[in-house]
Amino acid sequence: MEQQQSRDGIGRRRFVTGAMATAVGAATGPLWGMPGARAAAPALVSAAAGKNVAIFGAGMGGLSAAHELAERGFQVTVYERKALGGKSRSIPVPGTGAGGRKDLPGEHGFRFFPGFYQNLPETMSRIPYGSGTVRDNLVPASLEVIAYKGKELRVPIPGDLGAITPEAIGDYLRTALTALTTVPLTEINFFISKLVTFITSGPRRRLGQWENMGFSDFIKASQMSQQYQDLLVRMFTASLVAAQPDLANTRTMGLMFEALIYSGLGLGPYGPPDMVLNGPSSDVWLTPWIDHLTSMGVQFRLGWTATGFTYSGGRVTGAQVTGPTGAASTVTADHYVAAMPVERIRPLLSSAMKTADPALARLDHLQTDWMNGVMIYLKQPRPIAEGHLIYAATPWALTSISQAQFWTTDFPATYGDGTAVDCLSLDLSDWNTPGILFGKTAKQCTRPQIVQEVLAQVRSALPNGAALLPDSIVHSWFVDPAITGEGTSAVANDEPLLINSTSSWSNRPNATTAIPNFYLAADYVRNSINLATMEGGNEAGRMAANAILDATGSSASRARLYELYLPREFKPIHDSDDIRYLLGLPNRFDLLAPYWPGH
Repeated sequence: MEQQQSRDGIGRRRFVTGAMATAVGAATGPLWGMPGARAAAPALVSAAAGKNVAIFGAGMGGLSAAHELAERGFQVTVYERKALGGKSRSIPVPGTGAGGRKDLPGEHGFRFFPGFYQNLPETMSRIPYGSGTVRDNLVPASLEVIAYKGKELRVPIPGDLGAITPEAIGDYLRTALTALTTVPLTEINFFISKLVTFITSGPRRRLGQWENMGFSDFIKASQMSQQYQDLLVRMFTASLVAAQPDLANTRTMGLMFEALIYSGLGLGPYGPPDMVLNGPSSDVWLTPWIDHLTSMGVQFRLGWTATGFTYSGGRVTGAQVTGPTGAASTVTADHYVAAMPVERIRPLLSSAMKTADPALARLDHLQTDWMNGVMIYLKQPRPIAEGHLIYAATPWALTSISQAQFWTTDFPATYGDGTAVDCLSLDLSDWNTPGILFGKTAKQCTRPQIVQEVLAQVRSALPNGAALLPDSIVHSWFVDPAITGEGTSAVANDEPLLINSTSSWSNRPNATTAIPNFYLAADYVRNSINLATMEGGNEAGRMAANAILDATGSSASRARLYELYLPREFKPIHDSDDIRYLLGLPNRFDLLAPYWPGH
């Protein structure tokens, strides 16, 4: 059942703008990838008083579960096949450091901490860093700038909203979108009517109707102008959340619109709409986190890949793994937490486990897509925007951030050979649409072609883009190594992203499974944010930890689960709409309601 969203914290109404190499040393197992014969080995972990936990996957879900359990006295061992930190980690560019400097900082994709994240920042506040905590390394950025066909568009800064009503929010959005875009006013009004329809929809309608409707159908994208599609549809779905509007469901997209609107208006408990880290994620967040977990007794086994689970007598009795040398072993524990991505866990689930919990079988219906990073290192600083920049209408749905302006370290003195002074970190969210330079999709391009195409699209979107980013200031580049076989029919992505397709909620499991000692802690688990995010992974880790606390009858406090904010002023509206939904009536703000089949 869908979690009830939080209605607390209504008082604040301001708009805020401007606003894992070392970790390997903490791992107790050898590095992965070493050759060796496969051979059976004794169990790696022994049970201890019902509080022995084996976690498979050291991404956001696995680390979060480990943190909550270690704080409560559990013995935790984390097994990770590839790299500690998962998609959130830094990826140094090998061989680029010189003169005592570190390698240039790469990543799977830039880090973005929206103001509506609450679970993850709270975890960060419990990770020591210097005289403070890792949370102190989050700094405000801006989500105000959009580059569109050679123009710079700026999102207007709202004043006080006044009364919190659907009409007031609609009026604000109309003012903002009219000032921001040249989309026809009739289309802007229609789009706003759909957003207001969603934010006034009760939880029953959200789950029963909008979960099962594609977002493109909801906002009638195909019937509108190209500007409408560029600036009000594709820019948000593809550029910000890597979702294709014809695949993503309305409930998920609506939740994100709603959260961004409330965050931008300064409502509820939310922080600044856009926050970033003040350094590479591993340096200022993940390595301190892993060090902290290690100090609490968490053990890390890096290079250990889970290959299956043994199921007997209604419980998981062991997990098969291959170690860094390729030797096969069996892990035994009291509790098993699968914290790997959905595409990794599916092959590990036996038919007996799927029979025991049909929700595990439904994982086969979940879909993934690609959202990966391209870093362009520059010889001159280019703080193109004071935060994240959306390149609207670019075929590859590009977004970027100029990182050096936010980092506390001196970039050229710290990284590379001293001549790279900035990193333009981009997310490439559409790998299936032909580009403007070669007429190929990103999957069809070689790595150099990907970079050339990205630069061409950025230049076409920015005012005076060719002069702003000439080839002469490009120092070097880096494409996420998760992409392999690029430019060939064998192109693959080792780290794809879950997409919230229509009706996918029914195929997503809870953190607690029907197998009493088997738990899930990844972003595909049902959670309040309902999107593949760091926040969703952290929330799933908290849920798995709480499930283990419940299973063991622990008296320890449960990990708090923060929920998305809803204005308490809207509760009567939501309750009324749920009654209308149960009666088969449309939401009263929906202009298209008379034309829906069945109404």
